[in-house]
Amino acid sequence: QVRLVESGGGVVQPGGSLRLSCAASTSISSIYRKAWYRQAPGKQRELVAGYAGGGVINYGDSVKGRFTISTDNSKNTLYLQMNSLKPEDTAVYYCNGKWRDTIYWGQGTQVTVSS
Repeated sequence: QVRLVESGGGVVQPGGSLRLSCAASTSISSIYRKAWYRQAPGKQRELVAGYAGGGVINYGDSVKGRFTISTDNSKNTLYLQMNSLKPEDTAVYYCNGKWRDTIYWGQGTQVTVSS
């Protein structure tokens, strides 16, 4: 099995930046369809950013141009760089990925954008 652990969440002012990390217990390159999702109170979980394969990266419309997904293979870590944060970005953020035909989820990290 694979463990995914998010970190880096917190409280930030509108317009600020935050970088989330997702540490994997195995080689990050062996995990496919790596992605970040978020869920705000009363809303469905939605895709924020994800690797679709073939070098294609999908971003949710509301975060395009502001968020960037990346990996550091040497650290077995998935990142989400979030810039120009807005109050509507407030949510619990989750990382996930597929390993040996199983989809794994992290426990989530809270991001709150508020003055």
